[in-house]
Amino acid sequence: MERLLERLGALCARRPWRTISAWLLMAAALLVVGQAAGSTFVNDFRVPNAESQEATDVAREHFPDYGVVNAQVVWKASGGKLEDPANTAAVKGMLADIREQPDVAGVDDPFPSPDGEAAMVNVDYDKELGELDASHYERLREAAEPAQKAGLTVEFRGMVVDLGTEPSTSGAEIIGVGTALIVLIVAFGSVVAAGLPLAVALIGIVAGTALVLLVGLVMDIPTSAPIVAVMLGLGAGIDYALFVLSRFRVELAHGHPPVKAAGHATAAAGHAVVFAGGTVVVAILGLMFAGIPFVGAMGIAGALTVGVMVVAAVTLLPALLGLLGHRVDALPVPRLRKRGTPRPDPDDENTLTYRWGSHVHRHRVQYAVGSTAVLLLLTIPVLSLRLGTPDDGIQPAELTQRKAYDLVAEHYGPGWNAPLVITVDGADEAGLGRLKEALESDKEAEIVMPPAPSEDGEAAVVTVIPRHAPQDEQVSELVHRIRDDLAPQALGPTGGTAMVGGATAVVIDMADVVGERLPWVILAVVGAGMLLLYGMFRAPLIALKAAVMTLLSIGVSFGVIIAMFQWGWGLDLLGLDKTVPIMSAVPMLLFAVLFGLSMDYEVFLLSAVREAYDRDGNAQRAVVRGIGSTARVITTAAIIMAVVFLSFVSVPETLIQMIGIGLATAVIMDATVIRMVLVPAVMSLMGDRAWWRPGMKRTGKARQPESVEKAEEPEPATARES
Repeated sequence: MERLLERLGALCARRPWRTISAWLLMAAALLVVGQAAGSTFVNDFRVPNAESQEATDVAREHFPDYGVVNAQVVWKASGGKLEDPANTAAVKGMLADIREQPDVAGVDDPFPSPDGEAAMVNVDYDKELGELDASHYERLREAAEPAQKAGLTVEFRGMVVDLGTEPSTSGAEIIGVGTALIVLIVAFGSVVAAGLPLAVALIGIVAGTALVLLVGLVMDIPTSAPIVAVMLGLGAGIDYALFVLSRFRVELAHGHPPVKAAGHATAAAGHAVVFAGGTVVVAILGLMFAGIPFVGAMGIAGALTVGVMVVAAVTLLPALLGLLGHRVDALPVPRLRKRGTPRPDPDDENTLTYRWGSHVHRHRVQYAVGSTAVLLLLTIPVLSLRLGTPDDGIQPAELTQRKAYDLVAEHYGPGWNAPLVITVDGADEAGLGRLKEALESDKEAEIVMPPAPSEDGEAAVVTVIPRHAPQDEQVSELVHRIRDDLAPQALGPTGGTAMVGGATAVVIDMADVVGERLPWVILAVVGAGMLLLYGMFRAPLIALKAAVMTLLSIGVSFGVIIAMFQWGWGLDLLGLDKTVPIMSAVPMLLFAVLFGLSMDYEVFLLSAVREAYDRDGNAQRAVVRGIGSTARVITTAAIIMAVVFLSFVSVPETLIQMIGIGLATAVIMDATVIRMVLVPAVMSLMGDRAWWRPGMKRTGKARQPESVEKAEEPEPATARES
């Protein structure tokens, strides 16, 4: 592969304007087509074959007006009571307008609150969620304007409302890019060199986002997916370009002409980028094994963007490098220029990082045990993981969904935000009566509505209002009691089937399915990653070690987000006023992404170690050299990636915040404790055995005692930045 990449890099560097023009035209064309197609992002949380989905299917079969997609309208009288003539007239006009809107299947009768100050209705739609768009919410808002002018407070919530209030990055990407530019300027000492990774990443983001838009035409892409794709694309794109650019500058320092230097850099660093990026893509696509469309679609969006970044790093960047040549270090920053100048010898033994690698080698047992203990300690919160989906109660205060949620909780009770819709099929009147009595006997059921039979008499719907809010554990326990005990016992004597559905049950089912399938996703992703690493290094112990190290960094990431969101440590920093369970999509998505991203540093470091090992055949010295020649690049890349991920924490959506904090935590721990301490310590302990491969008769090349001694006890030197 190195030869192919070298020829590709040299070709792009030799014909820079053609390559750059092709990229710009492709990105522009994809963006224009994607925008013109007008695809809509939707949050389809359905879980195929789950009981909540079966309940919906049966209800739609027997109730022609049953809408699988709905919106809830909540209103409150600012002064006086709702029954005042002016308020009554305003509400009637609003509901009459809504009933006439396109795709509305029906509007329930208003349901007043016990205090008479508020009321609500459900608006059912006869189309699937993917067939609706933001205009449906806009029409609801327009219908409410006369009522609002009459003095009523009108708010909305539900899936249709979410279409009209899709989350945005709020400029988070600008903050991330700006901070990354500062880090790159400090690292390279040149404005031009610092700008190259950003230019490549931004062009890749345009192309990747356009591809996500096009994919949205053939499948439902969640509203958060474009933000996640931008987050991953920026982080990975800047890092991949940084690896290739750093190697290019070293090649120039060795006296190679720009085209040849670009080819060598693409062959060496680009080889690591392709394998690392391939691991990311394969790992993220492993989410398809989850069997949950929402999670799989998030994975596809992320994989598309990361894949584009890999291609940009080995084609667009070499073209820019060939065009600039030695001018890559133009516009130097005076006080940083000397520091940013690449060393002719990347194995200089006088550097701080080289001496650090030697220090870790001499104390490898202590560092291996100590760093492992620290990582395991930070992973402890994982033992209390609780999956769920935060409700509208943690939405930003200015959103209508949060206002509607608070109105319902205030005037009706928290359980009214978590109704359970039980579809009963094939039960007679006596069975329905026993089911209602059984439900009323449960301490968590605050209100049980009378069974509503279908016109054909073959099914009925029973609505249960819990005492607690949707995300509370008591509601989940109630759903499982109904399914496992209450319904079977009540309907057993006369037959019939009861299936718990509704939005709250869908969330609970997703958490259950994720809990069941997460081990299989982990197995698939880890297996695929190990195979890719084995394919690159042909060393099974290296692949196994990498998988274990990555699992440790992911465990720390999970531990931190559980401590913050579920335990409440530092929630004030995020603007949240209560703890929340970990969103069901987060563990799978984080695991797949982190497994792939951590392989970036693993591949980059191991490539340097293997290169040194092939030169002199001494495993311990190769580890020290690998640390010495890659530490600076890995540290810079980790800082940039962490900054980009943390910048997205400002996005007011819990899913994005969890992913941003989880990714940043893992990257920081991976590039420091794991890559700079644990990996060199363990590899020093393994020695030549690390590079053993099946069929080898010897444990590596001939050892050179003088090199080992030199690695054990490096010569005194003055500290100099590596």
